Amino acid sequence: MKVLVVKMSSMGDVFHLFPALTDAKCAIPDLQFDWVVEEGFAEIPAWHPAVQNVYRIGLRRWRKGWFEPANRHERKTFFSQLKHKHYDLVVDAQGLLKSAWVVRKVEGEKVGFDWHSAREPLVSWFYDRKVAVAKEQHAITRLRQLMAGACGYDLPDMNENHIEYGLDHQAWSKPDFLHTELDDAPYWVGLHGTTWDTKLWPERYWVELIRHQADKGLKVVLPWGNEEEKARAQRLLEKANLVFDQAWVPQERLALTDMARLLKFSEFVVSVDTGLSHVAAALDVPMVVLYRVTDPKLVGALGPNVTRLVSPLGPQYLKQFSPGQAERSLEGLDVDSVLKSLAMMSASSSDSLSQGLKS
Repeated sequence: MKVLVVKMSSMGDVFHLFPALTDAKCAIPDLQFDWVVEEGFAEIPAWHPAVQNVYRIGLRRWRKGWFEPANRHERKTFFSQLKHKHYDLVVDAQGLLKSAWVVRKVEGEKVGFDWHSAREPLVSWFYDRKVAVAKEQHAITRLRQLMAGACGYDLPDMNENHIEYGLDHQAWSKPDFLHTELDDAPYWVGLHGTTWDTKLWPERYWVELIRHQADKGLKVVLPWGNEEEKARAQRLLEKANLVFDQAWVPQERLALTDMARLLKFSEFVVSVDTGLSHVAAALDVPMVVLYRVTDPKLVGALGPNVTRLVSPLGPQYLKQFSPGQAERSLEGLDVDSVLKSLAMMSASSSDSLSQGLKS
């Protein structure tokens, strides 16, 4: 059975689909997936063993110059690739007009969310078959239900603490920079960059946490995605008074696969609400995620080794603070709360190892 899934963006959304693919592959072993994804995330789908072909779409870039000859040619080439294939199912896993626009151009039975389930209800008009999925659930659960309805199998256990992303990462080796830059020493990763200023964790908190872990002998890696984040990372290390062999800020922006490997081999991750937190969650890395002005209930990082700290203002999705809100948005997100969460995860991990040895 050959299935094309359309899930183009964002990074978190892409990772949310993996457990559904794992369910489907377990239920129907000969199932094979192809995937349409935004070109910036094209490395990711191939990390799942059920995915054969990845089609890179440049929709974000095309929109900036829709009628430019080069973009028109790219669109024509992109869709000509898809039109040469027939799929048993074409599943719109995004539920947006932009994803339905892609789905309708591909040959095969088209399946997606029904009118009451889709983020943009009009998309249901474009499907041959529609699946009803309750909205007030985490995106991972919704996608697992959509895929089960599309492919016709019963769902396994829906316990959010037993999610199987199914990524083929066990054979990953350490990237060379861990040898050259960190001398294979234990390290943790601070994911400090995000899209909204209101999501940021105060620099004084980062400095305190970095200094605390350095005193315990743990090195810190502060990756970055743009020049502003790079400058912040360097500033944090300067304020923490770390010497060169206690920390590392990459000189160049890490490729996505290198970033994933950096996260995989870390002792733990502390992250603001950012797409990379979903990468760490899928790799089962112990992680504390700080939700200052966003609510993780429906789209947050999810996994057995993820601890989510949410401020009282989390559900409000504030892009600007009114007087007094900045302070309130940090309630429960102080350094002590992070350290307690890390200690609890460490104790839980030790207990699990002990139980495993006894059995």
